[in-house]
Parts: sequence; structure tokens; C-alpha cells
Amino acid sequence: MPLFQHATFFTTVNHLRDLPQEVALEIAFAGRSNAGKSSALNTLARQNRLAFVSKMPGRTQHINYFSLGNERFLVDLPGYGYAKVPEEIRTHWRNLLSIYLATRVPLCGLVLIMDIRHPLTTLDQQMLGWFRPTGKPVHVLLTKADKLSRSEAAKTMKKVAADLEKLYPGATIQLFSSPKHQGIEEAENILMKWLGEEDNKKPPVKGE
Repeated sequence: MPLFQHATFFTTVNHLRDLPQEVALEIAFAGRSNAGKSSALNTLARQNRLAFVSKMPGRTQHINYFSLGNERFLVDLPGYGYAKVPEEIRTHWRNLLSIYLATRVPLCGLVLIMDIRHPLTTLDQQMLGWFRPTGKPVHVLLTKADKLSRSEAAKTMKKVAADLEKLYPGATIQLFSSPKHQGIEEAENILMKWLGEEDNKKPPVKGE
């Protein structure tokens, strides 16, 4: 049984001072509002409502922790880029995310969620810029891959992989679709490796 099926809600925080201290490892999920971040988390966990999915972008306003056991966590970061969010909230999120990504010691990797139809936005690139000094791994999920034909999706992924190599060398990338359950095993292989789990499956190849 995949590790992520054991995920359970642990806590939610709105200030860095409230982040859990007794943490061994955590993997953060970040992405532009409405890119499919909550759906991706639910799909990986094989649960319908682990992360709240809203028709209103910008619903996730806090850092949400989901426990995997043994002091390991998945972390759902606030979605960014939604224009109707008040400026003071956007400023709070920006400070919260930039400091968290740059300084959080237990953070072992970042999963960056991008809608395949709108990849590598300016804000996505900003997230990579905040995280780059850490040298920690990044894995990109190009979500909503079912919205494009197979050839269009492959072409888009190839282009994003080339651009990503310049922005964050060594980052990995894949296609993902929550409705079609596409890419689950591929993503699991990468994330299990980050958590130090033994895995005999072949990992995804960068840019392929």
C-alpha cells in the first residue's frame, strides 16, 4: 500500500512561528490558485477530501500539514496568483512562502503544480527563485494533462523541461491528471525516494 494512502490531517498554521517542531521530513506542494494542487494531493493519497478542493481559487490561505507517520508530512502551501484576493493577504502569503521555502530545515523537496495550459508563470518562476538557494530537489507536475491531446501534452512538457533546466537545473517533470489518475505511480516514485523509502520501481527520467 503506498505510503501516501496513510495521510491524515495534522494541523494548519498561518504564521511561521507556529510551524511544527517535531518533524523529520516534509514535502511541500505549491502552485498557482486553480492549478489543481488540492486535487493532486487527494489523488496521490487516494482520498477524496484530504485537501479541500474549492471552485473558488485562493481558498487555501494557510499552511496545512498532513501526517504520513514517523514524523513525516505532506505540506499544502497557500495557492498564489489569484487576483481577487486582497492585497494584504497576498503580501502575507508572499512573506510566508518565501521565508518557509528558503529556511525550513525539515523540507526535503518541493512539488510545484502547474496547469499544463499555463506553465511556468512569473509567479512559478518566483517560487523557484526562492527555493533555488537551498539546492533541494524540485519535481513539477503538469496537471490537467487530459485537457490536451497526447502529442500536445508531450510537446508542452518538452518545452517546459528545457526552460526548467535553465531556471532550476536538475528539476524533474511529468504529466499528471487527477480525473484520469495519470502519473500517480511516477510521482510516488520520486516522493518516496525523497522520504528515504525503499522502492524497486524505476524513477521518472528528467524531461521525459
